[in-house]
Amino acid sequence: MIRRFKGNSTTDQTNPVESQNDIVFWDVSSVLKDSSSDGFWTLADARLPNVKPPQKVNFASGDIIEQTTFRQPVEVPQDKLLGGLLPAGLDEKSCLSRYQSVLYRKKSIHQPSSHLISRLRNYELQHKRCGPYTESYNRTLKYLNSNQYNSSTGCNYVVWLSFSGLGNRILSLASAFLYALLTNRVLLVDRGLDIPDLFCEPFPDVSWLLPSDFPLTDKFSSFNQKSPESYGNMLKNNVFANSVSSSLPAYVYLHLVHDYDEHDKLFFCDQDQTVLQQVPWLILKTDNYFIPSLFLIPSFEQELHNLFPEKGTVLHHLCRYLLNPTNSVWGLITRYYNAYLATADEKIGIQIRVFEAGPGPYQYVSDQILACVIKENLLPQINKNLPIINPPGKPKITAVLITSLSSGYFEALRNMYWEHPTITGEIIELFQPSHEVYQQTEKQMHNRKAWAEMYLLSLMDKLVTSSWSTFGYVAQSLGGLRPWILYKVENQTAPDPPCQRAMSMEPCFHAPPFYDCKRKMGTDTGKIVPNVQHCEDMSWCLKLFDG
Repeated sequence: MIRRFKGNSTTDQTNPVESQNDIVFWDVSSVLKDSSSDGFWTLADARLPNVKPPQKVNFASGDIIEQTTFRQPVEVPQDKLLGGLLPAGLDEKSCLSRYQSVLYRKKSIHQPSSHLISRLRNYELQHKRCGPYTESYNRTLKYLNSNQYNSSTGCNYVVWLSFSGLGNRILSLASAFLYALLTNRVLLVDRGLDIPDLFCEPFPDVSWLLPSDFPLTDKFSSFNQKSPESYGNMLKNNVFANSVSSSLPAYVYLHLVHDYDEHDKLFFCDQDQTVLQQVPWLILKTDNYFIPSLFLIPSFEQELHNLFPEKGTVLHHLCRYLLNPTNSVWGLITRYYNAYLATADEKIGIQIRVFEAGPGPYQYVSDQILACVIKENLLPQINKNLPIINPPGKPKITAVLITSLSSGYFEALRNMYWEHPTITGEIIELFQPSHEVYQQTEKQMHNRKAWAEMYLLSLMDKLVTSSWSTFGYVAQSLGGLRPWILYKVENQTAPDPPCQRAMSMEPCFHAPPFYDCKRKMGTDTGKIVPNVQHCEDMSWCLKLFDG
């Protein structure tokens, strides 16, 4: 029997944006036996025959560099600029996701402030004037090469270094951009191994990518906490004791990685920001979402309030503006969504990250996930005493998207809902795009899939995430979702209660400073202002809340 496999369902409802002729059917057993990590991505590709591939264009030269397949939506986006958040006039074909994203998610209830929109348009003009290979950039570069301070160029820069896993990179990149916005600097992005492959160019006319001939590039890999160019070490050596302009260095390395020391953390003090404002080049390396501590710097307070009247929407707006998937990643996202998720009445995302030595699966984690989704009425209970009976009328169909390095948690839920009917009569369909076993940050396709899965999770109606996981943080913020957080397992026992609803969709700053800059002593920085409090999943860390 030829059937379309969707979890425990054998329905043959079609996607409203597909024609009947485009649907490919396959035997359910071949899907269940597929054990490769690429299996579901391959099946998603198989559902798109006879689609003319669009061209991917090099941002700088206009040359065709790649072709990728995707399904053209039939609707016309009503608010493709996201309430003014996105700039008009960019080449839509070079970044399909920027304007097509509105077709795949509900309209956000969180609208960007008029001040944020104004500041973004002003920043774009600044980036056009100061970006790579502009006259101002070339002039400032001369002073960097000579290591002499000069303020005549009118352009200052933050260079973000590509570092750590993809979730951390996304959070730190958004943090670096907001810092650039607050300090009137231009953000330039170290391309690392794959930044151009994952993210579209966000700004009109001039690239955000740091040129490959940037003079400090060879030093990037060696920058660390002990580097003499780091701000912390410069403070220890009294480099800024005489703040005469002629004595200031042309660049400072900012080490804001989780292992930074007390001198590095003085970056978050007002008086240190005054010093740094005079340095034309800041080289930033971090694996943190450090935005909550920017809200504790008095000189930034009013501007941040104007930019984000809703404090819990910072990353939501920054991600939608700054970080749009390239066409190659957008093809993965839209093919999978159209093939498996589009026809469901409700979509639930479950993001699973287990911080254990082995890949799993672990029974106590499966027990915790099931306890959470049942207790919070995200999924219905099963009825083990009755045979499967098709209820009259059209049943509700709920699609569950699971992301995990292991396939075991998906298989446990799939088998449960396949072998038993639900007490509500609804159909539960379960999907997992990949199961890579181990994180493989150095591999291009691994990172493409990771970014695609974060984005797919952000398209869900409800979301369950794992404690401490930056992967989940990105998905919830991008989608404007307040997730249920699975508590971190201790002693191989499922916690009780298993999960908690997050108070905001903002990520957690995992390594914040605990220092009162005015009193010059340690303090609880989660009790200084009402909008910066401790996280639900890491009680000693900080996140933004409304209220």
